[in-house]
Amino acid sequence: MKTNKIIGIVLLFLGLLIILYPLYQSYNIFTAKTAAPQIFKITAPIAPVVETPKKTIDLQQEMGKALGEQFQKLMPPDFLPKMMNLVSWSIFVSLFLLGGSKISTLGIKLLKS
Repeated sequence: MKTNKIIGIVLLFLGLLIILYPLYQSYNIFTAKTAAPQIFKITAPIAPVVETPKKTIDLQQEMGKALGEQFQKLMPPDFLPKMMNLVSWSIFVSLFLLGGSKISTLGIKLLKS
């Protein structure tokens, strides 16, 4: 009976620690005190080489430059990897929250018995 209470208290505090530490790290990430873990990184794309007539190359290059400039104004090049890193961090933290709540629930059940 006494060991159940001790194990229950340990599990309760362990579950709370498992919940609180990732929340604290998330707070630091979203307030820009620390950077999110870099799981996804940007690499330079390799442009395919396509041979076309000389007249269309000039027009295509001009259109490509104009579209590239507009796209960079709309969405910076590092936007997608940063967003994917934040989403993966959020999934990782949600797993910790779920696991910590299950461990705390086991501790509470042991305290009640």
